[in-house]
Amino acid sequence: MGFSPRKRAIRPYGRITSWPETESSEIRIQGFAGWKAGMTHVLMRDTNPTSTSAGQEVRKAVTVVEVPPMKVLAVRGYHMTPYGMQTAGEVWADSTAGPDGLHPRFANQTRGERDAEEGRKPAKRAGRLPTRDGETNGESFDALANSNLCEVRLIVATQPSMVKSVPSKTPEIMEVGLVGGGNDAKLEWAKERLGGEVTVADVYESGQEIDVVGITKGKGFQGVIKRFGVKLLSHKNSKRRRQIGNMGDFGTGYVRKTIRQAGQMGYHQRTELNKRVLRISNPDDSDVTPAGGFLHYGEVTNPYMIIQGSLPGPAKRLLRFRDAVRPNTRLHEVDLTYVSTSSKQGV
Repeated sequence: MGFSPRKRAIRPYGRITSWPETESSEIRIQGFAGWKAGMTHVLMRDTNPTSTSAGQEVRKAVTVVEVPPMKVLAVRGYHMTPYGMQTAGEVWADSTAGPDGLHPRFANQTRGERDAEEGRKPAKRAGRLPTRDGETNGESFDALANSNLCEVRLIVATQPSMVKSVPSKTPEIMEVGLVGGGNDAKLEWAKERLGGEVTVADVYESGQEIDVVGITKGKGFQGVIKRFGVKLLSHKNSKRRRQIGNMGDFGTGYVRKTIRQAGQMGYHQRTELNKRVLRISNPDDSDVTPAGGFLHYGEVTNPYMIIQGSLPGPAKRLLRFRDAVRPNTRLHEVDLTYVSTSSKQGV
């Protein structure tokens, strides 16, 4: 029951509901997003002195993720209420600061302007945009700073128009955490970057461990044997084998939700903990695209990350990254010696 309910995810990318706390004084973003390109293998030197292969080259399977810059659309502040943390207000960047394909409703408009544009009566909805008619972003930041905030986060958008291999060019809007310093310092830091871009090199560095949140491959409606791995019944069973033995006791007038049954398999949100970043590309790095391109993806033309191991979802799936909530304290230096670019076409 650890993953119940096993139903389809709401959206094709993961949702992050919590961000780890740290005592760092440096202000930085805690999350990013990118598209899964595919897998390859690398050779890296084992720098763990206690390992049996210490000093030798070892082969590791890795995943390549394309990570173009993300746009900073807005700053959001939270305050604490008797019902938990709730939105205190937001300050949005100018409408020209959004990525290509962004809907105009996410521009820096007042609620009245947006409602008038869409032909609706002004709605009284609390906690959406603090910017009102004639109010500048500076005044909005001042109002936000005086709201007794408990947390400050950013609203960012992806830029799929920069990625050749992704069919959808509609930006995905998501929230990322800010860490380090006080709330006033975070607001000043965010004010300087509002409307600008952030790159993956601004957020992570090689050798770091991160958590990866993604939506797994969808497998449709499957039977109980494949979905839960229950044992086949005996060949002497009177009716069929690919089913469970019984649906529960006679006394209960319904089938309990703990009973394993057929249903949706795959396309669930899953979080991979402590995935090691082996490389974050820079302009001097050679091309990582294998001969003939990644299967079902094509070429990587933007900055990329090489992450050790496999990640959830198929190629072209949007993955979200977060600072590790349970990081390992003993990490050894990463020494990549070779990244395979041989063909993955099976020839």
